[in-house]
Amino acid sequence: MQLRTLFLVAPFALAWTTAHAQDAAAGGMAFQQCAECHSPGTSDGAGPGLQGVFGRRAGSKDGFIYSAAMKKSTVVWDAATLNAFLADPRAVVPGTTMGYGGDDDAKERADLVAYLKTLK
Repeated sequence: MQLRTLFLVAPFALAWTTAHAQDAAAGGMAFQQCAECHSPGTSDGAGPGLQGVFGRRAGSKDGFIYSAAMKKSTVVWDAATLNAFLADPRAVVPGTTMGYGGDDDAKERADLVAYLKTLK
């Protein structure tokens, strides 16, 4: 009976994971809204350049002037922290001056995080 259940459930599980897979190319398209303030390279704009953001502590990119809240944050950027920040920046870094209200689309955030991970 358990084997039969596995065969019945497996295709649905596979479809669900495929539908929710991260898509860096789609994330690159979503990044266009971020490019108003951030570059995918090292150059800074209103926000810091995001090359090498994975593994970097928030507020620590040399040469960029961060808000006091971002500078004293202990957040280290990884998939989970970036996803949470993109959903609600002020909940992750209270007092941030980033003028972005957040994205409630989980798929778009996952794609954007996948894209940011490519910026090495």
